[in-house]
Parts: sequence; structure tokens; C-alpha cells
Amino acid sequence: MTDWIRDHAWATWLGIAVVLAVVEIMSLDLVLLMFAIGALAAAAAAALGAPIWITIPLFALVSLALVFLVRPPIVAKLHAGPTLQTGHANLIGAVAVVVEPVDWRGGRVQLRGELWSARTVGDVVVDTGAEVLVTQIDGATAVVAPSTHSTLPEEI
Repeated sequence: MTDWIRDHAWATWLGIAVVLAVVEIMSLDLVLLMFAIGALAAAAAAALGAPIWITIPLFALVSLALVFLVRPPIVAKLHAGPTLQTGHANLIGAVAVVVEPVDWRGGRVQLRGELWSARTVGDVVVDTGAEVLVTQIDGATAVVAPSTHSTLPEEI
């Protein structure tokens, strides 16, 4: 067996690369993929006739260089993207319609099809039908401010 491995080092390295790539598909961490590419580099060197004392350090050098130099930007690119605001955080900045007058003590607004208790900051009073801007969510209460839009037109 060891004679075959020594005589067919390129095939051995290729087999190692395939095994590492298959295991990488299950882990999706990109570390084993870097080692698989290192094994491919060693397979190429072995196919060109390089002895084992060159292919092993080549495998280690290429693999570690890929893990430390290539993998971090790839992982950062994969994880970068728009962060989705979930829960109440995605309501901040939304426009709501006042259904009961809102002041600092309370009131009610319709926000994305749901009725919310609401309050303003300060002595601001907003009448029914006016649009307000949600500035924060405080528990189950929307803190609102008058919107720059005028009141909504009456529906016919």
C-alpha cells in the first residue's frame, strides 16, 4: 500500500483534496476548502515529479496561506449584507395615522394596519387623521412626532 501511495503521490493528494472538499460541503466553514486547495497544489507538484519532502511543506504552506490570507475576506464578504431589522426596530421611521388624538399622556395610531397606543414627546398634540412619524417604540407604545406630511385625504 505504501509503495502505491509513493508511486502515485499525485493521486493520493487528489484523493485527500476530494475528501476535504466533501467534508467542507458538510461544514461550510471554508477552512477545509482551503486545505483541499493546498492538497491540489501538492497533487500538481507531485504530478510534476516533486518528492514527498517538497509536497508536504507545499501543502502546509499553501493551506495556511489560504486560511489566513484568503479565507477572512471571503467570510467577511459572505457575512456582509443588509442587516434585517426585525421586531419593533423595523417600525422606527414608519408613518402612522392618528385614530385618537395623541399627546404626551397617550392616544392611538394605526401603524402598518395595527392599532398601537401612542404618545408624543413634550406638549405636542396631534389630532385625528394626521400622519405622525414613529421615533421610537417604548414597550407597547409608539412614541411619535408630527410628520411633515399633511393629514390624509378623506376616502370616498
